[in-house]
Amino acid sequence: MSSPTPSPVSRTAIEIDTQPDCWRRAVALVPAAAAALPRRGERVAVVGCGTSWFMAQAYAALREQGGHGLTDAFAASEFPHGRSYDRVVALTRSGTTTEVLDLLARLDPAIPSTALTADPATPVMKLAGATVVLEFADEESVVQTRFATTVLALLRAHLESEGALPAGVGSVARAAEDAERALAEELPAGTVTAGQISFLGAGWTYGLAQEAALKMREAAGSWTESYPAMEYRHGPIAITGPGRAVWMLGALPDGLADDIARVGGLLVAGSGAQDATLDPMADLVRVHRLAVAAAEAAGRNPDRPLNLTRSVVLGGQPG
Repeated sequence: MSSPTPSPVSRTAIEIDTQPDCWRRAVALVPAAAAALPRRGERVAVVGCGTSWFMAQAYAALREQGGHGLTDAFAASEFPHGRSYDRVVALTRSGTTTEVLDLLARLDPAIPSTALTADPATPVMKLAGATVVLEFADEESVVQTRFATTVLALLRAHLESEGALPAGVGSVARAAEDAERALAEELPAGTVTAGQISFLGAGWTYGLAQEAALKMREAAGSWTESYPAMEYRHGPIAITGPGRAVWMLGALPDGLADDIARVGGLLVAGSGAQDATLDPMADLVRVHRLAVAAAEAAGRNPDRPLNLTRSVVLGGQPG
């Protein structure tokens, strides 16, 4: 009897595996990119759509909590044009996303703007005042993984170079080492078959929790939600129970593990637990792997997510 033919490895899975190397390349890029990135003390707005918005949230919290300057994060379509900023930073993998291009076109020319993108041959290159191109982190996949985390790695490494990381946040080099662990270890038991997962974060990791939930919805069509960790008891705990999970990105608040156990939920904690110390960005890599595994378990192709395109271009605008 012949052995079954193994399933081909998805392009998405291949790109997920490259994240540690991409993060190290981002660290090396900091000196060349620094002039385009926010300066200490600047009042900064960071914008994006979907995944890029959640990376903006994570960076905004890191920068402000690290004392580098007031930082807000907005979905590009919700940017408050009447508000004063010293710099606007736009995150856009494709460089063609309509809402980001519209924002930059409307932006007061007196406000410096920077775009972080993967493709130097796209409209954002002309609309932004400065650009940082991460071609090495570009993706064929519709579902973003390595570009998003590499952008955050670059911004985090820039804060690191300026001595402006919040207490308790380690180096990107250490995060890359942890990501290699996250790629090598088995996925947490029970997560692939979980009927529902609530992702939690606090401070800068709340943006990661938002992104984790989105990845599971995009790739696998899973029922996932995301909340600030201390908000979990204020309603979301009602949906937790046997066969459902709570995944904490970052340090677990006191008493939360007992509350989850009391209602019969499965707790996954990648940092702050006694048996795990993964950097939260590395823990997000585990979620990326889970999204692919859950998609395949459900008979879905992670390279062809339902109802999604690589870039949202509205109104027939050229890409």
